[in-house]
Amino acid sequence: MVSAGKIAFLIGTAALCLPQAVLAAGGGGGGGGASMPSESAPQYDPAVEYRNGVEALQANRYADASRSFTRVLSVMPKAANVHYLLGSAKAGSGDWKAAAKAYAKAVRYDDKMVVAHRDLGVAQAKSGDVEKAEATLADLTARDTACAGTCPQAADLKAAVAAVTAAIGAPTAAVDTRPSLLFADAKGGDSAYLAAVALINERRFDAAILSLKQAEAAFGAHPDVLTYLGFANRKLGRFDVAEGYYRAALALAPNHRGATEYYGELKVERGDLAGARAMLAKLDQMCGFGCAEADELRRWVDQASSSS
Repeated sequence: MVSAGKIAFLIGTAALCLPQAVLAAGGGGGGGGASMPSESAPQYDPAVEYRNGVEALQANRYADASRSFTRVLSVMPKAANVHYLLGSAKAGSGDWKAAAKAYAKAVRYDDKMVVAHRDLGVAQAKSGDVEKAEATLADLTARDTACAGTCPQAADLKAAVAAVTAAIGAPTAAVDTRPSLLFADAKGGDSAYLAAVALINERRFDAAILSLKQAEAAFGAHPDVLTYLGFANRKLGRFDVAEGYYRAALALAPNHRGATEYYGELKVERGDLAGARAMLAKLDQMCGFGCAEADELRRWVDQASSSS
């Protein structure tokens, strides 16, 4: 088993050794020798704090879990998964209003997270806000009806409807607030990341995103995972989402060559050649004697310049 502490090496190595298909698809990958935050990055290592939070939540140390997840969110304020886990920590300590607030942010940033919708409705019911709980239940019921038992989330939707219905009917009943669904181990996270790399090679970007989300659940905010989430979303035309991931990766690791290159490519695609050239200048400064990431982004910039 590969420990969480070794994920930087594993991911960095996997990204550096990507097959040519990925390099041709968009650049130098997520490694580049900068897979962990640099000295200029935030005070907390979000990947470490994330694992600390998960371990604390598993051990029912809710105050410690809340502290760790809050630290992660100071760096990654739009991380739906972390907001969800923070909500679970608040629920575990009996602060249902704070739990509902955290769950609401989780669904704001990832509307497809059924477990967050479920636990939002439960928290709303337990905090006495029956009207909002019923609205959440109505939304889940509509999703379940539209799914008609045929979508990938069919079982989760039915379970969510049942859970919120029960919470509204018996708001004082005990609830297990530990979301074991998201407690992926390090080995599973490694496998999910490597599976995502293979899916990106096959241009199966939706499936790659699902695998990357599993890796993110195991390791939290790792810049390589964020970089490839940006890449896959960009290839699906979700430019705003992609930019958010690239910026998050660079906030954690300012000298991350893969994120810098991909962000530059995104700027080219958006017609921001000045911004792309700024990313290229940054790569040239980082690489010194040159690197594949700078060469690839230079090709993008040159092609865009010659066609404009």
